[in-house]
Amino acid sequence: MARANGVDLVEIAPTATPPVCRLVDYGKFRYEQAKKDKEAKKHQHANKVKEIQLSASINAHDLEVKLTHAIDFLCEEMKVKISLKFRGREMAHQEYGFQVVQNFISAIAPYGHPDAPPKLIGKGITTMVSPLPRNKRAKNPRAGANSELEDVRTEGGESPAIENKPKNLPKSSPGVEPNSASATFGSAPFSKLDLEPRKG
Repeated sequence: MARANGVDLVEIAPTATPPVCRLVDYGKFRYEQAKKDKEAKKHQHANKVKEIQLSASINAHDLEVKLTHAIDFLCEEMKVKISLKFRGREMAHQEYGFQVVQNFISAIAPYGHPDAPPKLIGKGITTMVSPLPRNKRAKNPRAGANSELEDVRTEGGESPAIENKPKNLPKSSPGVEPNSASATFGSAPFSKLDLEPRKG
């Protein structure tokens, strides 16, 4: 039948009884299969994993920086592994570590969801966060800030000139020239100094 129709005989399920075969154009079949695999790979999420390390006594500013990095990773379709390590006597107060991790997960909730609840493994807490689908994920705030900077640029491609004028300068006394020494210093303590070079 394959020869009569000018196509190939392809074995689909060799382990079946009897084996299943199809009459197809093998070149076209391989092309369509490769196209499907490429499309599936294109929509595949979280190919890479990035790790964010926390501590039970992390500073608020450090936490904000790590939060920004985690949001960037999730918006780039990466998984984020959150790990918190206890040091020394911090193991006696594990509730603080769990609280830091839970607060971190709550902060990145618009961008990703944890695959499982945080678990204590050894001397640390770990959990994996996967990015949300693009249609359900919030926009990266840093991307919006960058676009605003681009909008501020002028048509020539240069940023508008910013005048660096000093603020809150002391006002000069009446009758004093702006470029004089008394105008430069607020109370003019050096205006009475003799600045003439000494002779000899």
